[in-house]
Amino acid sequence: MSFSSFIAGRITFKSKRTFSKLIVRIAIIGIMLGLGVMILSLAVVQGFKQEISVKVRGFSGDMQVVNFDSNNSYEISPFKADDDFVARTLKNNLIKQVMPFATKPGIIRANDEIEGVVLKGVDKNYDFSFFQKALLSGKVIDFTDSAAAQKQIMISRHTADRLRLKVGDKFIMYFVQEPLKKRPFTICGIFSAGVDEVDRNFVVGNLSVIRRLNNWDENQIGGYEVKIGDIDQIDRATDILEANMPPTLKSYTIMELYPTIFEWLGLLDVNAQVMLILMLVVAVINMISALLIMILERTAMIGMFKALGASNWNIRKIFLYNASYLIGVGLFLGNVFGLGLGWFQDKTHFFTLDPASYYMNFVPVQIGWFEVVVLNLGTLLICLLVLIIPSTLVSKVSPVKAIRFK
Repeated sequence: MSFSSFIAGRITFKSKRTFSKLIVRIAIIGIMLGLGVMILSLAVVQGFKQEISVKVRGFSGDMQVVNFDSNNSYEISPFKADDDFVARTLKNNLIKQVMPFATKPGIIRANDEIEGVVLKGVDKNYDFSFFQKALLSGKVIDFTDSAAAQKQIMISRHTADRLRLKVGDKFIMYFVQEPLKKRPFTICGIFSAGVDEVDRNFVVGNLSVIRRLNNWDENQIGGYEVKIGDIDQIDRATDILEANMPPTLKSYTIMELYPTIFEWLGLLDVNAQVMLILMLVVAVINMISALLIMILERTAMIGMFKALGASNWNIRKIFLYNASYLIGVGLFLGNVFGLGLGWFQDKTHFFTLDPASYYMNFVPVQIGWFEVVVLNLGTLLICLLVLIIPSTLVSKVSPVKAIRFK
């Protein structure tokens, strides 16, 4: 054991000075809170991005392929389903599903109330896994009986509450076109997608209903909904689609379809970065204050060691070792605080949110262990590097004056 580490252990574990103990405890609490808040900030941001992305992707897919002359309205121009295009696209392992769909705006009339919605039509090949998780009551559309499936519809809880509807109820939906058309539907399921733009606007029905309303052929569709394995590879998937699809079609990513949501998620990253910087500054200031007070309180000890021949660097290392211990304790407690509170929220959803403003009714958390390790190492490294500067105060202490001062 070196001289510096031995003395650092003595003043760390054997000290009886009450004032420095108070300052040390404050510094440890500062690091604990700083690291804990940084972990929770990243966990909440990642949780929001994960939860909202899953909800939006579950309803709309990762990309959509539509006719090149389609505008931004829900009345999509049709095109013929291209099995060759689907087969070529699915040969790439990145593309998981390519499903036909169409949309058509309409008006629901029920219980003397009306509500404007968009009917999303799907067929028997549609992946209902997202809706099966999002269902609050009832079931998804059953395509076993094609005639019965044309009358089945799934509506959101928002629409059901506004129109006072429940599973099994029937209503008439009007489609504004020339001539005006109406269709009867029976509610087979009520879902909550968790995304306000979806819950307020969409209902889900049979694609063949839209074909008949628009006088389309049996092989005409409004577009393809594409799902990929890794959302981080969406640019590559877009290139794959564009390389395989006919020139008469165009594709949109989920970010382009819901720009407001993903811009908001981008702002969360900025907020998290600001929070990390502020918490790190607080931790560094606490440690600098604690180190300066410990050095000033032990001026006589520094002078005596210098008189005995100890170098400035050896004495500085005493306080740096001491500070490393304090930082380590603060980091340990910060991990317990941040990870513990994050685990508690993940299991209980104790802290709630207004779903109308935040797209969900609880604070989501997703703890990334790589980010936690980086935060710990980064905090430790930055604090130690910054503490080297105030530790130079040791070299300013005169042995004669220090011993006389005692």
